[in-house]
Amino acid sequence: MRFIETWTPASLVSTRDLAPGIREFLILPDRFDGAAYPVGSHINVSVTIDGLPETRSYSLVGEASPRGLRIAVRRAEDSRGGSRYMWSLQPGARLDITTPASLIAVDWTRERYCLIAGGIGITPILGAAQALARRGAEVTLHYAVCSRAEAAYLDDLSALLGDRLVVHASDEGQRLDLEVLFASLPQGSLALFCGPMRMLDAARHAWIGAGHPLPDLRYETFGSSGTLPTETFRVRLKGSNVELEIPRERSMLDVLNASGHDVMYDCKRGECGLCAIDVVDIDGEIDHRDVFFSDHQKQENRKICACVSRARGTITVDTLLRADAV
Repeated sequence: MRFIETWTPASLVSTRDLAPGIREFLILPDRFDGAAYPVGSHINVSVTIDGLPETRSYSLVGEASPRGLRIAVRRAEDSRGGSRYMWSLQPGARLDITTPASLIAVDWTRERYCLIAGGIGITPILGAAQALARRGAEVTLHYAVCSRAEAAYLDDLSALLGDRLVVHASDEGQRLDLEVLFASLPQGSLALFCGPMRMLDAARHAWIGAGHPLPDLRYETFGSSGTLPTETFRVRLKGSNVELEIPRERSMLDVLNASGHDVMYDCKRGECGLCAIDVVDIDGEIDHRDVFFSDHQKQENRKICACVSRARGTITVDTLLRADAV
């Protein structure tokens, strides 16, 4: 069960490869007016994985365009199958997508903005850079990549920002030092971040360590990234003989709901915490991939966000659903 989403049919107009392993998709909804959408917006896309319907969330690239909606997808072998499905599509394919929605609130009154993108995390950051540059805001974008050859939209960003774009390419020895960067920012700066989970954890610690209020660090997340490889694990349900296998291509939330063990959810991105369920026992290790719980709560391992977090081995959970209450 979840809050209502608005779905609409669409067509895949075209694709283009931006960098090795990164492909852009231009999607045109059947009823499309080109209306502006908030910075940091995303759409959900209905995908099919191993014959089963699934949903994947992708950030919209850049500001609104009358040509349609753009997303960019990194081909990730260590994923739950969404990128493989998207990469299999050809122009003309029919899709079901949700209308754009944003979970990031940008305060446009700040004097200084710092944008940080890690790899494919550039997708929502590009639109923010465009909006801030158009407003004449004081903005700098720090773009962390393995190499410039793997940096999507690098030419566009260079033309837009000039020397306000700082590329941190690992193969050039220019790694991004978040502690130094955040320590250099004046109080009142607003930072917008999108990158893998480990980079986000480092950013949150560095931001707090530099004395900035945590609400001034706004971020998008990669729901599929974690500290452990994506692999099959098992979930036991407290007070029953039920044990479910969670394959690497599906989330614990999807398997629980498909099996009739209803778990409330909303964002499916590890941000809202609505799908959090109690952890009773752990025979293995939990890989918390959410940004809802604090570091302390993750260390306690008393709850898990079923939409994105995974495990190694077997965990026992309590969904609070009781047969005699149904």
